[in-house]
Amino acid sequence: MITVFGSINMDLVANTQRLPKPGETIAGNRFSTVAGGKGANQALAATRAGASVAMVGAIGTDPFAEAALALLCEAGTDLSAVQRQAGTTGTAVVLVGDDGENMIAVIPGANGTLLPEDAHRTIDRMTAGDILMLQLEIPAETVKAAMTAARAKGIRTILNLAPLVPEAAHLGRLADIVIANETEFERLAGSGPLDTGAREAALSALHAQNGQTIIVTLGAQGAIAISDRRLLRVRGLSITPLDTVGAGDTFCGTFAAAMAGGLSFEYALRRAAVAGSLACLAPGAQTAIPTAAEVSAALDGA
Repeated sequence: MITVFGSINMDLVANTQRLPKPGETIAGNRFSTVAGGKGANQALAATRAGASVAMVGAIGTDPFAEAALALLCEAGTDLSAVQRQAGTTGTAVVLVGDDGENMIAVIPGANGTLLPEDAHRTIDRMTAGDILMLQLEIPAETVKAAMTAARAKGIRTILNLAPLVPEAAHLGRLADIVIANETEFERLAGSGPLDTGAREAALSALHAQNGQTIIVTLGAQGAIAISDRRLLRVRGLSITPLDTVGAGDTFCGTFAAAMAGGLSFEYALRRAAVAGSLACLAPGAQTAIPTAAEVSAALDGA
């Protein structure tokens, strides 16, 4: 069983020919509202990948609330622990350029109301051997409380170090498995920009400290990871991206589902990388997340 404890948002997405420079106004060519939030995205990705998933989070009392849960409900994710708080649902304002790159501003809304007490209630409902997946769009002290309680109960934790909040490096060292992009990993390692050799050395050094499994996603280059003193590299698909929003969340949720299903670490990484590639071929975050069958078909054709 996977429990995702994290954010639930509505994404307000504007498509433009290119991303604006600071202070610049440019014309857009399309606007849409799409359910999002890193927690909800990862929960949906894990559900579509075939796992049993419970989503724990909060929505507001505004018109976005029900729409933010619609695809999770449709997929069969357990939403019984989602709270409704007075106020606004979390919102993300997203700009997407024609090259697939994006800029995102996140307004926490109800996500910011999740407290350490909610973390303890979440862990109380779980059993040893379950997987708890977290991100950093809910308060840092709540994430810390969840990981600390999970470790005491024998629950495996996966932390996605996004978005890159000031507490990211500290929190990252508390998880059993950390998933980060290149910039987030540099914060975890306490370094500046890393080339390939330096990144591998930093991965090995961090892993040697406490045996922690660390995964670094590399966009079009796939991912590199270290687990059980073994360094692994996997590639995604060779694609022309339409929209990279949600690709990292798709990677995380697919990876968690594969691990919950007892697949090998290396194969879980490969499935996650391919799923992340597929998520770049359609617009939006949740709307672009592939199913398990689509990932398997892409793997067979790769």
